[in-house]
Amino acid sequence: MNFHTRKWIKPEDLNPNGTLFGGSLLRWIDEEAVIYAIVQLNNPRVVTKLMSEINFVSSARQGDIIELGITATHFGRTSITLTCEVRNKITRKSILTIDKLVFVNVDDDGNPLPHGKTQIAYIKDQFKAIE
Repeated sequence: MNFHTRKWIKPEDLNPNGTLFGGSLLRWIDEEAVIYAIVQLNNPRVVTKLMSEINFVSSARQGDIIELGITATHFGRTSITLTCEVRNKITRKSILTIDKLVFVNVDDDGNPLPHGKTQIAYIKDQFKAIE
């Protein structure tokens, strides 16, 4: 799992219990995961199809820094499947896991579109192709 995105938990991110509001965390995950899918599939038109069971393992509090890790686990004909883990940056304690997030590559009309990808594209390899 590669951890790239970090968020600093601020007062506006908290629920009435003083911990991170799950809805804010899920919005961040969906946004980061779709960006990851867009980069992998090389198409800005990618939509969320499915999120499997969301397992809140522990909480985060104001001032914590969390990091989101996303990895591609499967490439379908028109889809990409990802897995996600969110953890505390300092303690490395897991906060949330999602085993399966599925995104579908679509055309201008929103119809599923084959993408032709079969493996993860790494940024370092994309830069080599430019040189």
